[in-house]
Amino acid sequence: MANTKSALKRAQIAERNRLRNKAYKSAVKTLMKKYFSSVEAYAANPTTELKQEVELKMSQAYSKIDKAVKKGVLHPNNGARKKSRLAHKQKTLTA
Repeated sequence: MANTKSALKRAQIAERNRLRNKAYKSAVKTLMKKYFSSVEAYAANPTTELKQEVELKMSQAYSKIDKAVKKGVLHPNNGARKKSRLAHKQKTLTA
């Protein structure tokens, strides 16, 4: 338990940040999984509707990754690597 007021406040801030980081990381993972599944569906049956869905999912994932990097939840290189994986997956399966 914290002994001083400032230590107590830092513990509260650390907990708040931990929960925020967890939410961002979870959202990024979820959006990436949804994107990968939509790319697989598009590769199996290429239609314009599925292509639009893939682009929408990619946009959502990119946005969440960029926000996580901006907030300091993810390291910039980690964010860039995740975005690269998304782009590479689309490029290999749609080509």
